[in-house]
Amino acid sequence: MPQRKLVIPRRVTIASRTKQWGDDFVRYLRSECHLAENTVLAYQRDLRRFLEWLNGRRLEGLTIHDLGGYPAWLGEQNLASSSICRHVVSLKMFFRYLQLEGTLRENQAELLASRRLWQRVPSVLSPRDVDRLLAAPSRREPHWRRDRAVLELMYATGCRVSELANLNVQDLQLDQHYCRCHGKGDKDRIVPMGNRATESVQEYLDRDRPNLAARREPPSHRLILSPRGRALRRERIWEIVKKYALRTNAPPDVSPHTLRHSFATHLLAGGADLRQVQEMLGHASIATTQIYTHVDHSRLKKIHATYHPRA
Repeated sequence: MPQRKLVIPRRVTIASRTKQWGDDFVRYLRSECHLAENTVLAYQRDLRRFLEWLNGRRLEGLTIHDLGGYPAWLGEQNLASSSICRHVVSLKMFFRYLQLEGTLRENQAELLASRRLWQRVPSVLSPRDVDRLLAAPSRREPHWRRDRAVLELMYATGCRVSELANLNVQDLQLDQHYCRCHGKGDKDRIVPMGNRATESVQEYLDRDRPNLAARREPPSHRLILSPRGRALRRERIWEIVKKYALRTNAPPDVSPHTLRHSFATHLLAGGADLRQVQEMLGHASIATTQIYTHVDHSRLKKIHATYHPRA
């Protein structure tokens, strides 16, 4: 009697095959595109959500009409417009990869339109609010020197939270008052540091960090360490900022990026050149930096009063 052949449901086969394409895409982003790990993880999360929407359907049979329902479905998940736009970009890149590999003959995702976004003006703290925040770590805190160094560094350099988490001790040149930030796209930039930030970091290096580094073998090269001697995660840095923001009655939406926004806005308010601020922030395009000119109206008034013949 001949053995009966095991029949695997077609739906499962399609789903597993599509998942394999997704895994290959993530490896491609890491090995060939050399994207930052946080960017790769964001694409991976977006792709997972797309596979949830796909629900076992064949990619090859999708039309632009079918794909047009994906952004609408994302909207039903209460995602912000900016998040929906990022999901659409991730989907386009995934389909482009499949076309390059010869898996798909046509890239229907290219026809997807991106939503128009209102340009959001970032929230910033006033210099007085920043002073209160930076002075919030109390000597009663077990790691107050580290926390103060975190806050001072973020405001003094405008670095992203991921850049601060990945900062090594050798990236600092405290005697020359600057640090080297490793930014997006594997691009390094040199950012000056003020006296107060330099003094706070130096005190942390002298008094706290040696004890923290000794708790792990071999010691970590990262500048900011956890109580166990490991590199402090960016989520924990976010929690530190929120903790002291709450203590100083700062606005509830304060985050590490608020200090970056405040850094840029206060520089421009003091008369810094837009190109110089762009370089310190590590923006690839000056259009990204220009949003800060909309935040500080006093600077625009000063420029108008100085240069306009009828001001």
